[in-house]
Amino acid sequence: MRLVKQLGTVAVVAFVGSLVMRAAGGSGWMALLAGVATGVLALLAYRWVVRRTEHREPVEVGRSGAGRALGRGLLIGVGMSATVIAAMAVLGGYRVDGWGSVPGAAGLLGLAVAAGVTEELLFRGVLFRIVEQRTGTWVALAFTAVLFGAMHLVNPNATLWGAVAIAVEAGAMLAAAYAATRTLWLPIGLHVGWNFALGGVFGAEVSGAGTSTGLLDGVTSGSVLLSGGEFGPEASLLAVLAGVTMTVVFLRLAHRRGRLVARPRRQVRASETATV
Repeated sequence: MRLVKQLGTVAVVAFVGSLVMRAAGGSGWMALLAGVATGVLALLAYRWVVRRTEHREPVEVGRSGAGRALGRGLLIGVGMSATVIAAMAVLGGYRVDGWGSVPGAAGLLGLAVAAGVTEELLFRGVLFRIVEQRTGTWVALAFTAVLFGAMHLVNPNATLWGAVAIAVEAGAMLAAAYAATRTLWLPIGLHVGWNFALGGVFGAEVSGAGTSTGLLDGVTSGSVLLSGGEFGPEASLLAVLAGVTMTVVFLRLAHRRGRLVARPRRQVRASETATV
């Protein structure tokens, strides 16, 4: 029941936020404000519902070390995006045709913040965390990664391969990032940094959601496995390779820190263990 209440609370904030951002129309600055407001309200809603349903302090979004973890996540996300785009450019799958739009980039930053915060709260803060308590890290990681990829099938230019790529490179990586740090701040920063750099800086398509107008007028071309096609670079094998690499890094870190949760053994009924 707590899972339903927590998912519902954050989902309502995300839905209302999406309506407000849509009402902002073509104003990138209004979309930025709406996106940041959505992220803040979602965090407050998550803290409130966790306290109410679990009767504990939600340390996974605690203030201690939040700035450092968020900053590290942003750097990793931007660095991954820049690395993938640079590799695509070298291989002939990306080029810059000129400058884009600053207001457009501002609107994409707002979208990145809203999506990054709400999706991390829903998928890693609620689903992964609660499922992990019942099944262990590995099952929870696989389960939430598949759901995260499937969610992207509703995007305008979605493809089955794109959803699989998102599940592998992002769903698994972000869950592993949470498992390694036990804070949502790093995966939130990573998610926001990746999305904004990809669309808001390099002007590439993000998860097939629609044409991106970032700081640069970026154009992708070539085979789908190189450029990602209409879904964007996230469907590129380069992005999948980068995501898998970071997933391994985070899982190794989680193992070294003793933060991988084993699958709980089934409790034996008292009647079966009673001695005669």
